[in-house]
Formats: sequence, structure tokens, C-alpha cells
Amino acid sequence: MTEPLAEARPPRIRKPDWIRVKAPTSVGFAETKSLMRRLNLATVCEEAACPNIGECWTKKHATVMILGDTCTRACAFCNVKTGMPRAVDPLEPQHTADAAAELGLQHIVITSVDRDDLPDGGASQFVKVIEALRRTTPSTTIEILTPDFRNKAESAVEKIVAARPDVYNHNLETVPRLYPTIRPGARYYASLRLLESVKKHDPSIFTKSGLMTGLGEQRLEVHQVMDDMRSADIDFLTMGQYLQPTPRHAKVEEFTTPQSFNAYAAIARAKGFLLVAASPLTRSSYHAGEDFAKMRAARDAKLGKVSA
Repeated sequence: MTEPLAEARPPRIRKPDWIRVKAPTSVGFAETKSLMRRLNLATVCEEAACPNIGECWTKKHATVMILGDTCTRACAFCNVKTGMPRAVDPLEPQHTADAAAELGLQHIVITSVDRDDLPDGGASQFVKVIEALRRTTPSTTIEILTPDFRNKAESAVEKIVAARPDVYNHNLETVPRLYPTIRPGARYYASLRLLESVKKHDPSIFTKSGLMTGLGEQRLEVHQVMDDMRSADIDFLTMGQYLQPTPRHAKVEEFTTPQSFNAYAAIARAKGFLLVAASPLTRSSYHAGEDFAKMRAARDAKLGKVSA
């Protein structure tokens, strides 16, 4: 009697040369990792398996992921683990500020898992982290990358904006058509409204959002998302290639070429974004400090032209 054949998994598309990175081995990488463990901090660099971790951690640039390392949602693209999170760590805000001080960060990016289990979605922890950073490293500029705070976005945004981060980022991730399979716990227009709300509460705060390519989106769909972002007055667009973390995650439908990213960037700039970062390895917090300086200079130049 013959054994039934095991169901074969579809082959994963081989990564092109432009998407490959070296394994992290530097002294700076090891020191950054040691600091994060000592302060009991999670990082999205590790949890989301970011391809740029070697480069960023060598420079001692790390993106802290607050509210623990366990997400209440299970998006098809994300490598962060899903489950019932632990209680919020009251020491996390000060530990984050201590990490910024020890790393000597001029600009820090703070993100989080989704915490649908919390009454405010975790907004108060973002506020506490911002306040701790202002006390401990007052010259550090602060960029936050928040979840959508489902069903509590307006109150969450109002609370966080009052703490005055320098940049408020929330990623749309993909085109509306793909939300049911790629981002099933979220709603496209709710995410847009969240970013629009930030500007309504405080127009001086920069807003930022990101898109992944390679999930099956069409070019004209991407252009429409750009238009939607500009209608919400979003300042900064990031675009990067989706990479499948494990075989159980959404597969890569195609690899976007560097030339195609350049074309997307040119169209986005023509639509009026203050800044656009688009390349295969671009991620939300990749070169965030340098990009913040560019974005601030671009706004100053724009305001100068208007006043002239």
C-alpha cells in the first residue's frame, strides 16, 4: 500500500539581488541588543524581522515597540506574535527614555503592538513614553507609529496629540481591496480618518504613512491611495517591498524593481507630499532621523515661499 503524497507547499519566489542584506555581526549591533535586553524592551526591528536591523543597530538606531511583544491581532503580513498580551509594564516609559539617552539618539521612533484588550488601546502608554522622553532627553525628537485604536481612535488621538510628538505615523499598509485578507482587523477609511484627525487637532505635527508593495496591488490602486493620503493632508509617504516572514504568512506576489519604486516616488512627489521614501528596503523607521530633518526643511522652504 502506497503512502499518500504530502501536499506540496507552493514554492516561494526567490529574492532578487537588490533585496539581499548581510547578516548582522558588528560590535554596535551586539551592544544595542544587550541594551534592549537589559532594559527589558521589545523592538519592532527584531519582532517584525526587519531586513535593515544590521545596518540600523550598528548605528545604534533601534525602534522600541511598547506595550509588550504580543499583538491582539493576526495580520497576514506581520511576524509579531499573536495572543493574549501581558499586563502593561509601568517601567516601560522610563526604560525607553533611558535607552534613548544611552544610545545618544537625536530622533527616536516608538511603535507598539495592537492592544484591543485595553480600554484606550494603549494610548496612555504612548503619552507616558513621550513625557518620559521629554524629561530625560529633551533634545530628542519623537516619532510615534501607532495602531488604529479601533473604535476609540478619536479619544486616543486627542490624548496623544496633546503630548506633542514631532511625527505621528500610522501605516495604511496596502490598498483597500486587499484589506480583508492582508489587514482583516483594520478598516482602510478608519486609518485615513485617524491621520486626518491628527492634523485637525494640531496642524504643526508631521503625519506619515507607509505602503508595502508585492501583495498583488495594482499600480492605479497605489496611485489612488496616494490621492487619499494627500486628501488627509499626510506629509510623508514611505514605500517598501513586502517580504514573507514565514510560509504561513501572505506570499509575495511579485518583487517591485528599484526602477518601479523610483517611478512611484516621482508620482508621489508630484502629488504634493513633503517627503517620499521609496525603495525595496524602505521601512517606516528606516533613516527616520535623517528623513525628519529633510521633512522639516521641506516645510520651512514651502512656508518661506508662501510668505514671500
